[in-house]
Amino acid sequence: MIFNAEQTAAALPYPQLVECISALLRDTSVSVPPRLVHALSDTSSLFVMPASDKQLAITKLITFVADNPARQLPAIQGDVLVFNAVNGRRLCLLDGPTVTARRTAAVSLLAAQQLAPNPKGKLLIVGAGVQGRSHLEAFAQGLGVKEVRVASRSRASAEALVEHAISLGLQAKVVDNADDALAECSLVVTATSAQQIAIRARPREDAFVCAVGAFSPRMVEWAPEVCLHMAQHGRIVVDTRDADHEAGDLLQAGLDVSRFASLQDVVLNSSVATLKTDPVFFKSCGWAGWDLAAARCVLQGMRGMS
Repeated sequence: MIFNAEQTAAALPYPQLVECISALLRDTSVSVPPRLVHALSDTSSLFVMPASDKQLAITKLITFVADNPARQLPAIQGDVLVFNAVNGRRLCLLDGPTVTARRTAAVSLLAAQQLAPNPKGKLLIVGAGVQGRSHLEAFAQGLGVKEVRVASRSRASAEALVEHAISLGLQAKVVDNADDALAECSLVVTATSAQQIAIRARPREDAFVCAVGAFSPRMVEWAPEVCLHMAQHGRIVVDTRDADHEAGDLLQAGLDVSRFASLQDVVLNSSVATLKTDPVFFKSCGWAGWDLAAARCVLQGMRGMS
């Protein structure tokens, strides 16, 4: 089966996808080798991301071109191939950008559910592209977010995301200064192109920050002094150990990323998840395991329909 973008999204409802991600983190049969990142230019790369378990094998092939929005093209393009790991048969082809958007937002949602000190507060989204939209939808569904603030270098993009939020029944408005908006929002998602620092102010004491834009060492969204402050006075959690060498925000702050807990540590150790007294900085870099979880979710839905 070949799923287009709309069919891929419909096959990845956030509640089920979060469950699949949590289950995958408990599955010792999952194998995820390092992803291959082949530079195409200073601002573009080809990513080859395989993963497997006892039943499924997947490979995501995507390109990332940072300045594609100026060409009226998506920054991320590509596909996810899903195979039967036992007999090698191809099972389906999923739309790569849709999988990336939804599984990234679902990972953020799982982290927020486990770690956010104040999950009922206002949500600030910095960056009004595909990831901003997917995180808006995921946090509205999974956390019950009611109020949203949107900041973007593109006023038109920010206004479009606000209109989408209002269509979902949320209260939303555009803010001109993301740093100023941090003071009223306990939930923060940064999903910019990460070509330059977007945030220089400190989050609130009850903040849950989800930084998803910078997924390579040279990319950055958060000022180094903010990352250092969060390491000293809050908690930093990374999505996987791949962040040890990919988390641009943290690496450019000179931090030893390997000393921070991962989302798997949180899921497997309830005592890590229940310490909800400090601000949290969750750094997401991406991982083929999340795409494998998405493939599981799609296949479960297909079996449920048969």
